[in-house]
This record gives sequence, C-alpha cells and structure tokens, in this order.
Amino acid sequence: MDNPQLDLAYNYAQYTRRNIFLTGKAGTGKTTFLRHLRNTSHKRMIVVAPTGVAAINAGGVTIHSFFQLAPGLFLPEVKRETKNKYGYSKHKINILRTLDLLVIDEISMVRCDLLDAIDEVLRRFQDHYRPFGGVQLLLIGDIQQLAPVAADNEWPLLQQHGYTTPYFFGSKALQQTDYTTIELRHVYRQADQTFIGLLNKVRENCLDDQALQLLNSRYKPAFRPDDREGYITLTTHNYQAQEINQERLALLNTAPVTFSASVNGDFPEISYPTDAQLTLKAGAQVMFCKNDSSSAKLYFNGKIGRVTQIANGHVWVESKTEDGIPQDIEVTPQEWTNTKYETDPKSGEIVETVAGTFTQIPLRTAWAITIHKSQGLTFDHCIINAGRAFSPGQVYVALSRCRTLEGLVLSTPITTHAIMSDPDVVGYNKFVEQNQPDEQQLVIDRLQCVGQTLCALFDYMPMMMQFRHMVRIADEHLPRAHKPFVAAIKELCTRAENELETIGMRFQNQIRQLLPLAATYDDNAQLKERVKKGNDYFLIKTTEILDDFVTTGLPTIDNQRVKEQITLAFDNFRQDYKIKTYLLTQMTQGFTLDRYWNAKAAATMAANESTPAKIAGKTTKTKKRKTKQ
Repeated sequence: MDNPQLDLAYNYAQYTRRNIFLTGKAGTGKTTFLRHLRNTSHKRMIVVAPTGVAAINAGGVTIHSFFQLAPGLFLPEVKRETKNKYGYSKHKINILRTLDLLVIDEISMVRCDLLDAIDEVLRRFQDHYRPFGGVQLLLIGDIQQLAPVAADNEWPLLQQHGYTTPYFFGSKALQQTDYTTIELRHVYRQADQTFIGLLNKVRENCLDDQALQLLNSRYKPAFRPDDREGYITLTTHNYQAQEINQERLALLNTAPVTFSASVNGDFPEISYPTDAQLTLKAGAQVMFCKNDSSSAKLYFNGKIGRVTQIANGHVWVESKTEDGIPQDIEVTPQEWTNTKYETDPKSGEIVETVAGTFTQIPLRTAWAITIHKSQGLTFDHCIINAGRAFSPGQVYVALSRCRTLEGLVLSTPITTHAIMSDPDVVGYNKFVEQNQPDEQQLVIDRLQCVGQTLCALFDYMPMMMQFRHMVRIADEHLPRAHKPFVAAIKELCTRAENELETIGMRFQNQIRQLLPLAATYDDNAQLKERVKKGNDYFLIKTTEILDDFVTTGLPTIDNQRVKEQITLAFDNFRQDYKIKTYLLTQMTQGFTLDRYWNAKAAATMAANESTPAKIAGKTTKTKKRKTKQ
C-alpha cells in the first residue's frame, strides 16, 4: 500500500524504541499492517489481545494467558498474586527477559489496570526502573470502537487508586512513557465519500439533522431479504443473534447435519471460532470464519454464502465472487491453532509453537451475528439492529462493517441517544491529533534509539548494583570466617566501580555528545570510531577485572541462610557479567541494532541456563532479512 502513515508506523516499530499507539477508523488497514510487521520485523516480538477471538484473529495469544494473570482487578499498591506468579516456565522467562516489542491488538478493549499489570510483569524480568521494563509497546486499535468493560462495582475501586478513565490511556505506566500516536487516515473498506463522511459523523458523535436523515433513510422495518442477497443482521446482544439463527434454521425443510469439532491440546472454549457442535442444513445462510489457506483463495473470514449440499463430511456453499458471479465452493474441515511463544534453544529467537488445535468446518450460521463478533469483518449487505446499543462505539462498529450505504438496512431507527460518545474518548482524540509524528521526528527518534542502545551497552550500573548487594551480604555475615574473601571482593568492587562503572558513565556522555553530529549512525564516522575503541577497552577491562572471580566463585559457606542469600546475589551478578561480555564480544564485529538485539537475546538465554564456556561458544543466527540501521 502506498500509504505514508503505514510507512511511518512501520519505521517507528522497526527502527525506534518509542511506544506507539497505532489507531485509525474502521477499514484503514490496521490488521493488514500487523500481518506485514509480523512477517518482516527483525525484533523479538509477541502479539497479544484482550479476548480469545481477537487473539486467534491476530495470530497471537490472550493477555491473561501469556502473562499468567488472574481475572479481575489489578490494583496498584495492593498485593495481588498473579496466576502461578513464580511458576513461569523456562521458555516463558527467556521470552520475557529478551522481548524487544510487545504488540497489543484491539487495545480499545484493554482496561487501564490490565496494562499496569503487564507493566509489573515486564519490570520483574527486564529493567525494574523503566515502564514496561523498557520493552517497546505497539498498541493497535480504535478507541471509538468497542470499549473496555468496567463493572459498576469495579470502577469505584479503580477511581480510589487514582485512575481517571478505564481506557488503556489511563494506565499509570503508560503515562510515564513518551509514547507517540499514529493515525491511519485512508479508508480501504468503503469507497463512497458520502458514506465515509456519514460514518465519520457517527464516529465523532456530531450527526446533524441532514446526516441523521440520510442515515435513517435506510430504516426499513418490514424488510425481509431473500437469502440469495446475503444479508446479515448485526445485533447488540448474543441472545438476539442466536434466536434469529435458530428460528431461520428451523424454517428450512432440509435435513440437519451436525459436525463435531476435533479439539487437541490447549484450545480454550472461549476462543472457539465457530460452534464445536455445528448444525447446518442445505439452504442455510452461512459465513466463512477463516481465510482459505489454499492457493485458490475462494473464501475469506466474513464472506457470506448459502449451503447448497452436504455430503460425506463436506459442505458446498454458493457465494458470489467480487464480480458478482455465483460460485460453488467445496468446504472441508480446517484447522485453527492456539499459539504459544517459546525461544529457539539454538538461535535464541522467539518462535511460535502450537499449544492446541481446533478443527471444524469453517462456517457458522449467519443470518445474524453480534456487533462484538463482527469487529474486523466486512460485509456487502447488513441489517443493523442497534436499538439496544449499550456502550459507546457499538453503533459505529455496526455501520462501518458495510461497504456501501446502499447495502445497509436499519431494522430500528438510529437516534442521537443510541450514538453514545465518551467524554474521555473525545478528549483523548484531540491529544492524538496533536501528537502525530512526521518524517523529521522519525529521523530524530531513530537516532535516539541508536544512542539509547549504545548507552545500554556501556552501562555498568545494573551489574554493579548486583555486585554491591553481594558485597553487603558478605561484609555483614562473613567477616570472621572468610575475612580474606570479603577484603578481596571489596577491593574488586572498588576497582570495577572506578574502571568500569564510572568510566562507563563518562563514555555514555561522550556518546550523547557525538550522536547529533550526523543524522544516522552509519554517517557518523567519529562516533563509530569512538564506539569501536570503547568496546575494545571495556571488553578487555571487564574480563581482566572480573573473569577470575566469576570463574572461581564463592567459598564454602556453612550457614545455609547466608549461603542462599549470597549465592542468589552472586548468580545474578554472574548472569549480568556473562551478558555484558557476550554483547561486547559480538559488537567487535561492528555495532548494528540488529546485531545488538540478536546478541542480547542469545546472551540472556545462555546466561540463564549455561556455563561461561558454553556462552563463549554460542553464535548468533544471522537472520535472512537484512535491515538498515
């Protein structure tokens, strides 16, 4: 797509470390963008979503399952156990410790406290002092569509803890970050500018009398569509859709056939894309709930058709092509996968693995569907039953599913009361409009990303904090039994502070001074030369000062409690040492962001589960995709 906002969003996600809120009206290409980013990004990323259906559609996992969060409120300053708080698997810990980019799809449905719960988990496994542990966020969604759920008994509790809005942008952790917002403006779903203008007025709750009259010109209370036209009714409540589908199915005189899904492994029922026991009849109106994975690409998620024949476990559906030509499609059972993320033990890359599968005919009866389940879908003909709209954004989501105004029918008239707007959303949209980056800002942020990464490479403070903690334990509990050892590590700590931590801080200042000399790192010969010399110095000095101690380890300690405390401190310090020396070794080949991120992932994994000898022999897999600095 030739779209400057999409290009800008891609470059921000790929080449900066700023958090991003990617938004846009319905049909502006947010889902397509996410697919493209997943296929091309060099960063270690995962994709999560607030609901099971949204997660399956995005090719990711639910927020609660990935971060192992229990349902309910997350209240700051209130001790709350996460599900299996200290029971993360080794693979999960490796992912959390080495994650570069966290993508949250359908962010409009994520409540503020849930985002803060994510912040707590990421701080635990990455940088405790930075929001979200320093992990970059890409938040995708439209806050004028479906809103987060905050029950009457929950919202007062959230207010008591300082939250001013249930929306994600009320997150305390997010407010501590300098995140940017990018709004996609080109609408791909609709082509008629009159209809697009009407949808914009509904979205912004600014319907004038003329626009309201145009919208309600589609009100047809006695409308009874022919099944061959493929109309689908969008309802506000699930029971309404079920009643319509059951009633219409029962009216058919053909024999019912029930297909039983095959479920293997971990695939939660809430995430089922269609019925596990799917009853169909010849003549039934159905909707495909999966894209055709074959080369023929005969159907897509949301395509409407009519069952013409059922035989031998297969279903034939008549549907129209984009040119309006009827075609008969043979539909066989298809497989959906419930994704989980693990780390490749050889390359250190985050890989997607299958936790469970759901196999079923990729259809659902579709005379009606809820507005909630229609999000992300596109229809040619819709009947909108939004008279009982109960939350902001519902009417807009329903109307914007249809390609044209002519394909839209209202079963109840739309009133200004039904088009609710949230004052929080109205105010936040003004912030979005005023906080749009441009290409010039992108250049600045890309360069800042290089600077932040270089400073992290030469930052010894986190490692030395672990060292000082270990020295304090030794000085308090071991001065009599191990006096020479305590004296030696005190001297070693002082030397490391002077020759590594202090000089590292000075070197970071030099990087910040040299960084603005050129627009890119590759064009900054002076900075590149300084980084090379600094890298050589710190690699030599770090191993010279600390390698013998890390290799030799601790003396024999009789007191079990003291032994556990100092061993934990030593293990944390040794892990940081391994990561630091591995990174410096890899950067002797020349600094690039891609090389740094890959080396950091490999070093973190190796330090977490290997001996120093194994780390020294570990190589970083070169990715097929090449990226520019």
